[in-house]
Amino acid sequence: MKATVIIAVVVGVVAVAGIYYSTFLFQPQPELVTPPVPAKPSLTQTNGDSIAKQGEVVTAKPERDLLLPELFQRVENSVVQITIQVEDEFFEVEPLGSGFLYDQNGHIITNNHVVQGADKISVTFLDGTVYNADLVGADPYTDLAVIRVDVPQEKLVPLPLGDSSKLLVGEQVAAIGNPFGLSGSMTTGIVSQLGRLLPLDVEGFSIPDVIQTDAAINPGNSGGPLLNLRGEVVGVNSAITSATGEFAGVGFAIPSNTVKKIIPVLIEEGGYRHPWLGISSTDIVPEIAKVLHLKEAKGLLVIDVIADSPADKYGIKGGSKMITLDGRQIRIGGDVIVAIDDTPIRKVDDLLIYIQREKSVGDEMTLSIIRDGEPMQITIVLGERPGPESP
Repeated sequence: MKATVIIAVVVGVVAVAGIYYSTFLFQPQPELVTPPVPAKPSLTQTNGDSIAKQGEVVTAKPERDLLLPELFQRVENSVVQITIQVEDEFFEVEPLGSGFLYDQNGHIITNNHVVQGADKISVTFLDGTVYNADLVGADPYTDLAVIRVDVPQEKLVPLPLGDSSKLLVGEQVAAIGNPFGLSGSMTTGIVSQLGRLLPLDVEGFSIPDVIQTDAAINPGNSGGPLLNLRGEVVGVNSAITSATGEFAGVGFAIPSNTVKKIIPVLIEEGGYRHPWLGISSTDIVPEIAKVLHLKEAKGLLVIDVIADSPADKYGIKGGSKMITLDGRQIRIGGDVIVAIDDTPIRKVDDLLIYIQREKSVGDEMTLSIIRDGEPMQITIVLGERPGPESP
């Protein structure tokens, strides 16, 4: 489902053409499913391991990076097409997305925005068989969801999750999904950057620690796997940046380490409780550092503190005075956060990534701050982030 987002940064506005969630929206039409094809001969690796014929999967971890045809043949039967129906008194629409098998209990990982609001969810396997699915759990704050199908055991071939923290910029990756309803499509590219922020429909929030890739991600790829050359899922394809809503070389995937943290909880509890500090802030840029008489332009300036949030309860100070800087108004006078648990903070992204990776609701977190020119530390117990429907 499409969501256009413009990112504004205080002191110099950075305009992004648009963040488009890569789900294919269309009116009901004949389903595009690749018909069964004759089994292909097996491919033999140089180290003697064999890659299965179509319809078979080798579960042992390969000893070397796979060739791209080997990679596709290894994982193709684990990637599915997801269709939902949303009914109201006027019409019925059927967004199309992707997903992949997580375990042998029939759980499938996809994006929250693929299945959000669905009255009915259907899953199509590569051989064309279609099954109804149930929503197990969803998390709008990481755009992840789990659905479940009741299918013959031989169809349940889960994909292994890799370690996204080991990804390197420039590393080759592959995306598999159903762009524009063309099932079982594979595109390749590299990891373009790591640790990006992906703005959400939920006002004021972003998904931290996101993978940027130039592998072609188009409408319909949402929820499909981003894979390394060992056949491991390193990300869940979610969105693209584009002026037109179609691929323009910048795609985003939710990292596998976030998946490892969120998905088991979604399966067990149906939702995920995110830790929450309760501030709005902006990066310290040279112009702000000069006004605040800071030696270096790093850290983040607290603009507002949300009432009754953990930051409010433990005395974090928000801005108190509006000034005009480079033609834009900014509120100063708040605390400057420079470290968390002795980990240096350069910008807002670092704060969000640290909390996402390291913290849970109820954990303590020590903030190193500068207040009125004086350094100090405040220890805070993190609360639970309010739901999307909250003000």
